[in-house]
Amino acid sequence: MAQAQVPDVVVRRLPLYLRTLTYMEDRGQEVVSSADLSKWTGFSPAQIRRDLSYFGEFGKQGLGYQVRYLREQLESILHVDQQWHLVLIGAGALGHALVKYQTFQRWNYYIEAVFDNDPKKIGQPIDGLPIQPMSELARTIREKHIEIAIIAVPAEHAQEVGEQVVAAGVRAILNYAPINLALPPEVHVSHIDPVVNLQSITYYL
Repeated sequence: MAQAQVPDVVVRRLPLYLRTLTYMEDRGQEVVSSADLSKWTGFSPAQIRRDLSYFGEFGKQGLGYQVRYLREQLESILHVDQQWHLVLIGAGALGHALVKYQTFQRWNYYIEAVFDNDPKKIGQPIDGLPIQPMSELARTIREKHIEIAIIAVPAEHAQEVGEQVVAAGVRAILNYAPINLALPPEVHVSHIDPVVNLQSITYYL
C-alpha cells in the first residue's frame, strides 16, 4: 500500500514496535508473537497485526514473527536504515542536551550544525560543533544537504525560525518550542512538549 494511504496514527506506532523488537533482539529473542508485542507496547494483538498488514505480510499464523527480520523491515519502512542530516536551532540548555544525546546517532540521525541568535554564544562549541549565527542557516542547510531541523527556541521565536528553515528547503521539523507552528501542509512537523504530557498525567492524579 502506498505510504500516503497509511494513517498517521499507524506510522506513529511503528517506532514503538521497532524499539521493542530491538530490545528483544538485543536480549537474544528470535521469535515474537503479536501477543508478546502487545504486552510491551500496550496495543492489542489485533491492532498490531492490522498496523503491520499495511506494509506486507511479515509473519505466519501460529508461528509469529522473526524478530530480526521484522526489525529490519520496520527500519526500512521508517527509513532509519540510512543516515539523516539535521540542524539544531537553539543553543540553550535543551540544545546542549540534544547535541549530546547519543541515541540520535544510534538511529542514524546526525546533527551537523547548531545555530543561535545570541552573539555571546556564536563560536562556542557544543560537543565539537561550533555555534553558528542564524545568518548562515540557509547556506548550511543547502551545503550539508539537511533534511530535518530541530527547533529548540523560545515560543516567541519558533514560528519565524520554522519559516526560515522551510524557506531553505527543509521539509521535516522536530519542534520542542511550546507552540504549534503554522507551516505549509507539505512540511511534516512533530511537536514535543513535556508540559503538555505532564498536564495530561496530572488529570489522573
